[in-house]
Amino acid sequence: MIIVIDGPAGSGKSSTAKALSEKLDLNFLDSGALYRAVTFYWLQQGQPSFDQFFQMLPDVNLDVDLSENRFIVLLNSADISEEIRSSVVSENVSDVASQPEVRKYVNRFMRNLVKRYRFIADGRDLGTAVFPDADLKFFMIASIEERAKRRYTELKNSGQEVTLAGVEKNLRERDRKDQNRRADPLKKADDAIEIDTTGKTFKEQVDEMSAIIIDKLKL
Repeated sequence: MIIVIDGPAGSGKSSTAKALSEKLDLNFLDSGALYRAVTFYWLQQGQPSFDQFFQMLPDVNLDVDLSENRFIVLLNSADISEEIRSSVVSENVSDVASQPEVRKYVNRFMRNLVKRYRFIADGRDLGTAVFPDADLKFFMIASIEERAKRRYTELKNSGQEVTLAGVEKNLRERDRKDQNRRADPLKKADDAIEIDTTGKTFKEQVDEMSAIIIDKLKL
C-alpha cells in the first residue's frame, strides 16, 4: 500500500507524512531525501557535467534504513541524513532532480521499496508520475510566506546561518524550477485531495488527513 503527499517545498509534507506514519503505523518514504542524496553525491564528485554524472549513477550504492520508524539515507553504507539537509544541497537539488536520468534512477529505487513495505510518502510528482495508482493522494499547499517561516525555523534550529529573506528567495526559485522542469513537473494529480495548511496548526493538519485516510482506506 502506498499513500502519497505531493506539494511545493516547505508546505509541510515531510513533517506531516512522518507524523501520519507514526500515528497509523506505516513506513515513511522521504522522496526528497533521496533526491538530496543524489545531489550530495554529485557535489561530492566535484559537480561533473550531467552527461558524466549519468554514467556514474549505476554505481551509486544508495539504500535506506527504516528501523525505529525513521528514514535513514545511506550512501555507500554511510548515514548521510544530516549532510543532505545542508544549504549547499538545498541550492542545487532542484537542478539535479530536474534531470530525467536522475528522476528515473530515484523513481525506480522508490518503486522497488514499495514492493517490500507499506508506505506513506511525500514528494512533488509522486501522485502524477511515480505512483499514479496510489491508494490515496494528497496535495498540500500553503502561502509562500508561511512556507518560508517554517523552513527558516527548521534551518535555524539545526544550527544553519540563514535569513528569512534568503529562505523565501530559495523557495520561490525552487517553485519556479519544479513547476517548469521538463521531466515530471510539480502539479496536482486530478484525483488528489488538496490540503491548504495556511493558518493551521500542525496538529490540525495531521488530524484532518488522518481522518481522511482512516475513512477512505478503512485503516
